[in-house]
Amino acid sequence: MSKARNKRSFEDLVKHINDLLAPSLAQDWPNLPVVRAEGAYIYGQDGKRYLDFLAGFGACNVGHNHSRVVEAAKSQMSKMIHTAIGVTNYESILRLADELGQVTPGDANVFFFGNSGAEAVDGAIKLARYSTQRKGIIAFLGGFHGRSLGTTSVTSSKAKYRTGHGPFLPDVYFAQFPYPFRSTTPDDPEKCGQSALDDLLRLFEYVIEPEDVAALLVEPVQGEGGYIIPPKSWLSALREICDKYGILLIFDEVQTGFGRTGEWFAAQSFDVQPDILTLAKGIANGFPLGATAARAEIMQKWGAASHGTTCGGNPVSCAAGLAVIEVIREENLLVNAREQGAYMLERLRELQTRTPIIGDVRGLGLMVAVEFVKPDTDKEPNSEVVQRILRLALDKDLLLYPCGHWTQVIRLIPPLTVTREQIDKGLDIFSSAILEATIHD
Repeated sequence: MSKARNKRSFEDLVKHINDLLAPSLAQDWPNLPVVRAEGAYIYGQDGKRYLDFLAGFGACNVGHNHSRVVEAAKSQMSKMIHTAIGVTNYESILRLADELGQVTPGDANVFFFGNSGAEAVDGAIKLARYSTQRKGIIAFLGGFHGRSLGTTSVTSSKAKYRTGHGPFLPDVYFAQFPYPFRSTTPDDPEKCGQSALDDLLRLFEYVIEPEDVAALLVEPVQGEGGYIIPPKSWLSALREICDKYGILLIFDEVQTGFGRTGEWFAAQSFDVQPDILTLAKGIANGFPLGATAARAEIMQKWGAASHGTTCGGNPVSCAAGLAVIEVIREENLLVNAREQGAYMLERLRELQTRTPIIGDVRGLGLMVAVEFVKPDTDKEPNSEVVQRILRLALDKDLLLYPCGHWTQVIRLIPPLTVTREQIDKGLDIFSSAILEATIHD
């Protein structure tokens, strides 16, 4: 008779994380052992409560373990956890599509559901090529769209995300994304936008004819690239170019969607309508779900067997997604995102006047970022001080995470349910960490 195997404790498993998980999972920062999460807080194995200004990379927009989302998932689980869509049909996926169609921008109200943002972007690329019968995809420098082979092919926020994974998808090209703070005209975003637009037009002149381009793929606000907000005029110009040449405009709203910018989607914040939309993260508050959305005349060209999924549009995830939409509406979270985000920007810009290491403060809704520079330089990125600030903040029970090409930006993305008291507490810790780091820089 074999002996019963003793189960390792959580503490022991944490010590052996590098033996159990791939380095790409095990070697991120800070690898904080946690036991539960609720609202704007996560609770560590160490007994401490951490204020979470990362919100699961923006996936938990209505806060950790919101009771409405939990109950919706439980109710669906008691009925059915999984069955293959298409072979069967079920209410939660159809009702979610119907409800999403009421809030998505323009007429992008027909959906293909997958499991993640990367799948949604992969689907958007396939749909654009299939429906236009063109091959070219133009993405933008600094953009991040996922880690699958297809999405790595259109990602350029850091070269290391691409290193060793080629060859990539063919017929993918890159143009400039307007980065006002690091442009030659930081006080004139319109000129920065025009410079980026000129770069796109040069691509048409020298590299690929616009009639050969299936789609422009863009994050309306770059996420991993540094929370970079382009001029509205630039996005409007992309729309005009697409209309002129029959190119499809794809907005990757995986990170900007579901209230993060203070509207349902960033497309509505900029008043620019995409042809195809990619959704994930906040769609189901952490349950695995993603979606490719498009106008009916585009999506209908994607015939039976042209794309597929086994677990995409899972009944439980779709039920959670329905609850998310209800919570955002009924708790007025779009208004809260705008009000709390404006307050954060006000406080952070005041802090900027007291330290030379803050180069820029920017944000839209509760998608807020601080970019750090080395004092007495021409905006030289200061990734070293970012690491110190992150550690100091974590020591004071605030979880933050960096972004930006040089890891020189700290993003602040609390859940949309965050209160003014929690904002003040988080900013007090963040400010203290910045000022302490300033002394030693």
